[in-house]
Amino acid sequence: MPYVAVSAISHPGLLRERNEDSLVVGPWTLCGTVTENPQTLIFPLGTPLVVAVADGLGGHPGGEVASALVVRRIASLGPALSSEVAVRDALNTCNRAVYQAAGGDEGGELSAMGTTIAGVVVQPGSVTTFNVGDSRVLAASPDGLRQLSVDDSPPHPVGRTTSLVTQCLGGSPVYRAVLPHVRAEPLTPGERYLVCSDGLTDPVSEAVLDEILREHDDGRAAFELWKAAIEAGGPDNITVAVVRVAEE
Repeated sequence: MPYVAVSAISHPGLLRERNEDSLVVGPWTLCGTVTENPQTLIFPLGTPLVVAVADGLGGHPGGEVASALVVRRIASLGPALSSEVAVRDALNTCNRAVYQAAGGDEGGELSAMGTTIAGVVVQPGSVTTFNVGDSRVLAASPDGLRQLSVDDSPPHPVGRTTSLVTQCLGGSPVYRAVLPHVRAEPLTPGERYLVCSDGLTDPVSEAVLDEILREHDDGRAAFELWKAAIEAGGPDNITVAVVRVAEE
């Protein structure tokens, strides 16, 4: 039976006091915590399976609250995310939910809290990629890496971090609509997907990511990706999920 293997790790990095990243894999969520080793989960290929990383906005109050709220909402909606329209609707719902949780028009201690999100929905024959913000989704194949997400951030060189995003879920004291990036494409046999926060892609070059994914699968790949970010200085929270679809 075809199945989906998802290997993930989340860590605050070397310079941040806490982890504001959250992760959803199907019904399973990991919010603002630290995993010492990669966790690998196996699911049958059938009902839509969502894998996503939410990166709470640094410099804003409640980044970990916003990211946790969003992944839990996405987890509850996951099995219904069978189309691009459903994914867009879910992200717009999450944007409204973050704004309301931050106090809405009345504001409060959590006013302007926000989070980015990026992920995939895997189902038989197709994969749907989505993002709002600068967390990323990349496809890994024998031909190299392809970035499937669209960065909502100013260009900056590898090795430099940025907290600037042009859109996110929440993140403003007044309500702002978002335009999620959503795309569906055929599920390609042998292709894997990397879903991660910018704590991996800011300090680590795409060439290094490609080399690691060529050499390793599953939990080992997730660990080596995390290790590369740490060796590059670990300037931000690091959350990594490697998604592999197998025929049997």
